[in-house]
Amino acid sequence: MRKQKEKHFGLVMQRLLLPVYDVVAVNLSYILAMWTFQNFDPLSDDDLRMVLLRILYVAPISLGFFFLFHLYHSLWKYAGSDELGQCAAAAAVAGAVCFFADWVLFGFHGLWGVHRQLNPAELLIAYLLTLMFCGGIRISYRAIRRSKHQLTMLRRSNRQGFTRVMVVGAGDMGNIVLSELRANDFRKGTPCVVVDDDRTKQGKSIYGVPIRGGCDRIPELAAKYQINEILLCIPSAGEERQRQLTEIALHANCAVKLTPSLLEMKESGTAASLGQLREVRLEDLLMRPQVQLDPKVCVYLLGQTILITGGGGSIGSELCRQAMHYGPGRIILFDMYENNAFSLKAALDREYKGTPQIEIRIGSVQDPEALESVFAEFEPTVVLHAAAHKHVPLMEDCPVEAVKNNVFGTLLTAETALRHGVRRFVLLSTDKAVNPTNVMGATKRVTELILQSLARRVAKQNGQTRFAAVRFGNVLGSSGSVIPLFREQIRAGGPVTVTDPDITRYFMSIPEAAQLVLQAGGLSAGGEIFVLDMGEPVRILHLAEQMIRLSGLRPYEDIAINITGLRPGEKLHEELALEEELAAREATANNKIYITFPTEPEEEALAAGLERLRHCTQASVRGDLRALVGNYHTPGGSNPAA
Repeated sequence: MRKQKEKHFGLVMQRLLLPVYDVVAVNLSYILAMWTFQNFDPLSDDDLRMVLLRILYVAPISLGFFFLFHLYHSLWKYAGSDELGQCAAAAAVAGAVCFFADWVLFGFHGLWGVHRQLNPAELLIAYLLTLMFCGGIRISYRAIRRSKHQLTMLRRSNRQGFTRVMVVGAGDMGNIVLSELRANDFRKGTPCVVVDDDRTKQGKSIYGVPIRGGCDRIPELAAKYQINEILLCIPSAGEERQRQLTEIALHANCAVKLTPSLLEMKESGTAASLGQLREVRLEDLLMRPQVQLDPKVCVYLLGQTILITGGGGSIGSELCRQAMHYGPGRIILFDMYENNAFSLKAALDREYKGTPQIEIRIGSVQDPEALESVFAEFEPTVVLHAAAHKHVPLMEDCPVEAVKNNVFGTLLTAETALRHGVRRFVLLSTDKAVNPTNVMGATKRVTELILQSLARRVAKQNGQTRFAAVRFGNVLGSSGSVIPLFREQIRAGGPVTVTDPDITRYFMSIPEAAQLVLQAGGLSAGGEIFVLDMGEPVRILHLAEQMIRLSGLRPYEDIAINITGLRPGEKLHEELALEEELAAREATANNKIYITFPTEPEEEALAAGLERLRHCTQASVRGDLRALVGNYHTPGGSNPAA
């Protein structure tokens, strides 16, 4: 009922009272202008007669042009610069017409004996006063109504427990975010404080929100203002600074969101807005900037038929997505599990409208008939071999299965590719293959030896297949990494389990991993192992703490962290290259991808070792692996028993 009355009153004001007000305001402006030039003395008789006569035509002329310029069609609550511009134009045209009428009636005819005309200065003052009176009432109504509404919403947001927000960055993006929070009536958060390192801004305010200090005070100010959410609005900051501020914000035990970088906004083609704020991702917390690889290297994929084994997995699916950018002729997903592959194909077909064509074939890399069938049907020119068992503890329990899938699945796939004249074959290996302490790492080292052996065979026979391997560290978010385990433990309320407080791992993002594989295919001459420069390793304990903070919780208080001890086959620290490889490795033109050159295992020893592995048992498998991988050892330093 109250809202209806307010609405009715607003219509009456707009349709009746506002025109009356405008008539009074226009004439009052002329009177004040004349009075100003009389040094505020009483107006003369001629001036008074002129004022009375002018009312007769100034009122209809002004109202006519005000209607013509739609000044009575605008909604008051949204009045702004457009309405002010319309008012200025209407007042100017009406003033010009009135000046012409003055000249005709008083200057030419001397109506009622008055020969007085307004001089240009009086006209200018009258115009400015008209603009101030007529435009000001419209803007003032909006300002008063807006302030009242904002005050009401602000009180309601505090009373109803709306999210209390800290904005980091008092620049353009911070200004946009604060403006949009107000425009949304604080439903997306109530801004309470702004921080910025620029000392010239500190102590001032934006939209009434105080700027209280530098970014080093984020935790302190978050506690003082009882902040629930921190918005990092610093798109112009470099990756390193973004990372530092994210780390600081996470220690405030608040939910943290951040804007994309200026480069990301440029690439996406979208303007800055509140909607671009996103949750902090683990990639944002890498101890190094994400490596930007050279897409020109991947032109070899143009028009090619690409076979991705394990294509439905976390890395295999990203390989597919990344390869789509380089115009392949067709992509074949070869996987044992149909659900992930089907979902991936459906998503990419929607995004790319079925071009390039994506095919799915279900099968195992251990099945020679399935492999032969898919190679014969599609004749792939590029093979990206991602299929493997990767889970270290499980492969310690099931070592024979690790050998079957990782070693002989790779051997069978590579030999089939060689037989069908595939041009490029890239194996996804792991840093656990370097001085391995577990079965999974040892099997991956064997696959590297197999590929290097095949590369030498190709070179001797002048074949066309280029074999290469890529060593990964842990891939953030992949199905075999620790990240999904931590997420599940945090979701369940803890505890989060870490095997050792000092354990470290190298990490890379899934897009980095996929790009590294694709670029290795373009850089390979045959037999190389490619390694990404992944900076300093990350402490897993620190990673667990950060993941808890990312969830808006406090490590050791809201979520416990338990140290469980190293698992069977688990190293304290991983390595990226063998000692003999480090001595001869070279950087590519990218400076972030290194090539380690082929070792020279004896062909007869490799063949004999593989033959033993074909018939290995649960009891003999570790000894058989040790015969092929001389540096395979348990974490305690002893070699596994035969």
